[in-house]
Amino acid sequence: MQIQVSGHQVEVTAALRDYVHAKFDRIVRHFDNLIDAQVILGLEKLAQRAECTLKVPNKTFHADAAAADMYAAIDALADKLDRQVRQHKEKLTDHHRADARKQRQAV
Repeated sequence: MQIQVSGHQVEVTAALRDYVHAKFDRIVRHFDNLIDAQVILGLEKLAQRAECTLKVPNKTFHADAAAADMYAAIDALADKLDRQVRQHKEKLTDHHRADARKQRQAV
C-alpha cells in the first residue's frame, strides 16, 4: 500500500511521516487489500486536522479528525479508518455456516 502524506500550512517532518506509517500498519493488519492512502495534515486556527482518503477495491473511505495536538489527531483518524475498514471486511465475510446450508439442501 502506498501512503502519501502531505501538509496544508504545516511542514510534514520525518517524525510525523513515520508516525502516520506506524498507525496505518494497524489498518493494513486488519485488511490487506488496501490500494492507496492520501493523508493531509493541516492547521485550522487552533485545531490540528488530519484527513485521509483510503482506497480499497470497489470502495473509497474518507475520514477526518481534529485535536489540539497533531499526534492526537492522527490517532483519532487511524481509529476512525480502522473502524470503517473492519466494518467493510465484516460485510464481505460470509457468516452463514456452509455445513448447515449443505444439510438443508440434502433434505
